Amino acid sequence: MSKLNLTNPLVFFDLETTGVNTATDRIVELTYLKVEPNGIETSKTMKINPQMHIPEEASKVHGIYDDDVKDCPVFADIAPAFAQELRGCDIAGFNSNKFDIPLLADEFIRANVDIDLKKSRFVDVMVIFYKMEQRTLSAAYKFYCNKDLENAHSSEADTMATYNILLSQLERYPSLGSSVEALSEFSTQTNNVDFAGRVVYDDNKREIFNFGKHKGRLVSDVFKFEPSYYTWIMQGDFSLYTKKVLTEIRFR
Repeated sequence: MSKLNLTNPLVFFDLETTGVNTATDRIVELTYLKVEPNGIETSKTMKINPQMHIPEEASKVHGIYDDDVKDCPVFADIAPAFAQELRGCDIAGFNSNKFDIPLLADEFIRANVDIDLKKSRFVDVMVIFYKMEQRTLSAAYKFYCNKDLENAHSSEADTMATYNILLSQLERYPSLGSSVEALSEFSTQTNNVDFAGRVVYDDNKREIFNFGKHKGRLVSDVFKFEPSYYTWIMQGDFSLYTKKVLTEIRFR
């Protein structure tokens, strides 16, 4: 089996959450698997009290209910240690670029933990899979590893499956290369400024809006001629990281 060519540790992670809104939902379980350049692997799973009710629809997916996490630490309790695990590492997941990383970034902001995730390179195994085979996580595990995914939608099973799928992808697609730099470039779909993709870079590396009535316009121009748009965003249901990025642009 092909091996990952790592220059930095690579952290695979998966979140189970109260829902699918990256701006308003919270983490209820987190698993990470840290793979060192020398091949040493360490992993940890943590249940987290989201400090809100876990909707029944979400509990039916991952099997975690309010009573399961009522005595567990809140994210702010584990955030400093987890941030330390991530520093100097690249990050991998399944659909992580669109969901897990934006949600995680907001959780760190709420916990007042200063970590610049943009310093990491991101490998989204789902994007590689979709570009190559167009399937889902359970189907990917069956396709690449020829095994049925037991305990799907538990963060531990999904994290380990994601890691094994990537190793099989390296074996199946030698053209991908094995460096995180190549995998990150291949699995990045957008040139996002924020993690949610509300703001992207244009061809000249200038920040432009990627949604709403000002889609395609320079953020700086919109804030100059319509400052109330910034106020509307700050009061709206946008992720904290998106608001942070726009605030930096606004006062730059």
